[in-house]
Amino acid sequence: MFKIILARLQQGHKTFKYPDGLPPELPDRLRCRPLLDTSKCPDGCRACVEACPTGAITMTGKKATVDLGKCLFCTDCAAACPQKAITYSSNYRLAVRRRQDLVVNDQQTLKLAAALDGRLKKLFGRSLKLRQVSAGGCNACEADCNVLTTLAWDLGRFGIQFVASPRHADGLLITGPVTENMHLALKKTYDALPDPRIVIAVGSCAVAGGPYIDHPQAHNGADTVVPVDLYIPGCPPHPLTILDGLLRFIGRLEKGDPYRPPTAVK
Repeated sequence: MFKIILARLQQGHKTFKYPDGLPPELPDRLRCRPLLDTSKCPDGCRACVEACPTGAITMTGKKATVDLGKCLFCTDCAAACPQKAITYSSNYRLAVRRRQDLVVNDQQTLKLAAALDGRLKKLFGRSLKLRQVSAGGCNACEADCNVLTTLAWDLGRFGIQFVASPRHADGLLITGPVTENMHLALKKTYDALPDPRIVIAVGSCAVAGGPYIDHPQAHNGADTVVPVDLYIPGCPPHPLTILDGLLRFIGRLEKGDPYRPPTAVK
């Protein structure tokens, strides 16, 4: 017993200080928000549009728009662009409250998620219990959600916990494109939640269908079945992207927003 206590004291404090301090440094290879610079493509060649596997990029004239909800962050568009007008940054802040806010062009600033209002913030701001539903996911988004429960991230210190039953939950955290086999299960799980209830869609699949978009056995994301209150895109989203979205949602970043400026990904 004494050896265990001594070892623990020697290990010191392992949990990140975020959001009371800067977030952890992110790896150089991490690909987060894509950046468009249409001034570099005066001809509007549409190479990026044709290369995108999910139709996340559209072009009207010489103006390109990217749907971050559909984006797989695969860099196929950047590789196809002869003018290098598309790059990827380490900007992990991607969560929004409305689906349409994920559709942006090179002139728009992403409208990050606002906190819950009034009674909901009072109810869930200090204690939020979530039932996680994998609605046909590949387990990548699920794994990054699990990372948040580890010692370094310690999601529980914010009062956010995953529970085993929707009867004990305040809301759902959904991953996966909602396959046909999970459609009814997701609806029943949502119906089992006590009121008031919230829904969080995590990952490109849960937001818009991911690589399975428009597949006859998928439903193009969670909001085709249940109302969604928070969208967190990514394929998969980094744990910091998920945590940032959750903290904004419960109002823990209203008074301060520690942030490492994004860097270009090589």
